[in-house]
Amino acid sequence: MADSMNALPFFYGNITREEAEVYLRQSSLTNGLYLLRQSRNYLGGFALSVSNTGRIYHYTIEQQPNETFAIAGGKSHRTPMDVIDYHSQEMDGLVCLLKKPCNRPKNMQPKQKTKHGFLTILREKASIPIIKKSPNPRPPGNPYPEGTADKKAMPMDTNVYESPYADPDELRSSTVDRKQLYLEDGELGSGNFGTVMKGTYKMRKTEKPVAVKILKNDDNNPAVREEMLREANVMQQLDNPYIVRMIGICEAEDLMLVMELAELGPLNKFLQKNKNTSVKNITELVHQVSMGMKYLEEHNFVHRDLAARNVLLVTQHYAKISDFGLSKAVAEEQNYYKAKTHGKWPVKWYAPECINFFKFSCKSDVWSFGVLMWEAFSFGQKPYKGMKGTDVLQMIESGKRMEPPANCPPEMYDLMKTCWTYKVDERPGFSVVEPRLREYYYDIAQ
Repeated sequence: MADSMNALPFFYGNITREEAEVYLRQSSLTNGLYLLRQSRNYLGGFALSVSNTGRIYHYTIEQQPNETFAIAGGKSHRTPMDVIDYHSQEMDGLVCLLKKPCNRPKNMQPKQKTKHGFLTILREKASIPIIKKSPNPRPPGNPYPEGTADKKAMPMDTNVYESPYADPDELRSSTVDRKQLYLEDGELGSGNFGTVMKGTYKMRKTEKPVAVKILKNDDNNPAVREEMLREANVMQQLDNPYIVRMIGICEAEDLMLVMELAELGPLNKFLQKNKNTSVKNITELVHQVSMGMKYLEEHNFVHRDLAARNVLLVTQHYAKISDFGLSKAVAEEQNYYKAKTHGKWPVKWYAPECINFFKFSCKSDVWSFGVLMWEAFSFGQKPYKGMKGTDVLQMIESGKRMEPPANCPPEMYDLMKTCWTYKVDERPGFSVVEPRLREYYYDIAQ
């Protein structure tokens, strides 16, 4: 791989983001001008720097566990060059098509990593802090020197980034054998349907920790069972790293939905307990949610219950969308779903056209996403606190919106207000929202 990359005239090796911008500016910043460099944050990954309308954008090309390459949330490709070729034909989340390579100056070779730099990245990837010798002993509760921190585990480092059926030896099935499912004591949560318990599912080659949604239908109500099976049907059609995947249905002593486990629980509760979570971390998580929602939008699914309570955390740096009980597939030519009656709806998260006309679309999910962002940057506070649903609708109809959370970056509040555009035709889709979040996250992350 190294030799083939070095042979590319637009590959600059281990240069910094700032150096990349200098080279692009020297080449006049034409639209679609790009160069490729080694990622300094992801072992085995690359960074793509692109100019458009006088600005420079940076995208990380991550190496996936199956050794393919992809820009976060995008399609996987065999090599970084295939990523370049694809985005020369398809924007797919980029600000523009890749049109012209910014080649290295004559006689310049790609910059190589120093030995120390390579070891530093290895340590970071393994989550091993670099401990500097200090003349002062540190208290036992703080083993890390000042200015260093335990490096975060990336989503692709977890066992739920890829589908459990990505291994061809694991035969996909919509049903789970009860003999292969082991439930643990204690509940992860509960609701109108019953309980959620932690368990282990024994597959052919591995054991997988799972969350098991158990239907407690004491009244033997067929409508409750039907609703649970409808959720299972939706989830079985979805496969994305930022959406909780369903492993299968188990019909035994009770009806059970077996799903991927996201052990840290709902985003709103996590943030309520962890008010020291950084803006960068919160932006990272809401960007991941936007990637999952962009996937749903591309596959014509409307979630209808997008809120921080329905975003589950695998780790502090990895979020997945859950709870598809209200979700609907919509016809491509129609673009929306019309509910027959008003149900028990989360009105404070709903766009005005949902409340007024019972019409739901990916654009109404965008409105809900704006409320989710507000929840995240307010560390799990309840939106429109103390207000009734009718008061909320009157406020929205009058043109008013929620105030920004304390210390919320203005760029993020601007995006929330964009998500709360009243007219559905003027409201952006996730194909617009996700790149804006990605751009802001990359700006503060690198």
